[in-house]
Amino acid sequence: QVQLVESGGGSVQAGGSLRLSCAVSGFTYATYCMAWFRQALGKEREGVAGIDSDGSISYADSAKGRFTISKDNAKNTLYLQMNSLKPEDTAMYYCAAQPRDPLGRCWLLLPEKYVYWGQGTQVTVSS
Repeated sequence: QVQLVESGGGSVQAGGSLRLSCAVSGFTYATYCMAWFRQALGKEREGVAGIDSDGSISYADSAKGRFTISKDNAKNTLYLQMNSLKPEDTAMYYCAAQPRDPLGRCWLLLPEKYVYWGQGTQVTVSS
């Protein structure tokens, strides 16, 4: 059974930090591309950061310089370190997994390419 379980969300003041974790099971984690997405109230889900199975990383412009995505294949866990948080970072954060396509590609920040999703963890940043 595939499971992605996020944790680490919470409420912080602007300028603070949080570290999100996503524990995965039920599929060959090391061969999948992984990403963090977020969805604020009334807005579409957007990609925040993605990491390919070969270690390549992509960040949304809003995350560059503040967020760091990483993964521990031995622990089957994906992380998102978020620093210098802003009120506009307030959202539900989801981790997701995507297998490579037949040509071996991953589309790191495109939500429609992801097949497995967690339930989300709420991040609230107050000013």
